[in-house]
Amino acid sequence: MATKSSISQLNSFLRGEISAVETYRMALEKLDYTSPLRAEIEANLSSHQDRVVMLRDAILRCGGEPATSSGPWGVFAKAVEGTARTMGDKMTINALEEGEDHGVADYKRGLDDLDPESRMLVTGQLLPQQQQTHDRMSALKHRMPS
Repeated sequence: MATKSSISQLNSFLRGEISAVETYRMALEKLDYTSPLRAEIEANLSSHQDRVVMLRDAILRCGGEPATSSGPWGVFAKAVEGTARTMGDKMTINALEEGEDHGVADYKRGLDDLDPESRMLVTGQLLPQQQQTHDRMSALKHRMPS
């Protein structure tokens, strides 16, 4: 049975994922349509969108009310948007990878606040997908010229 702390933690994860979706959309708006970065950024965007759906469904199953906005996480999205507009692709990828780092740490840090079913969702699906989007940005960052 889900507890209030599980619902609260799942909503925290959800706000982070909504922020990631906002951030990736902003990054895509900045990129040229012919940029070789687009495919990987679009793949990460899609993964984060899938996680938003999974988290909303999990919160509803627990009897909670899913968050509808990124809340304070939106500040990070705005920072990335500003970076993307002024610093170029390399800095944008660095900021995206930093956000992915934070997402991995956030999922790991929040595990103890979850009921067993929610913990299984995080460890079996959400965290592995988060690690994959992190690894994709990390690899892209290391392939970019200095």
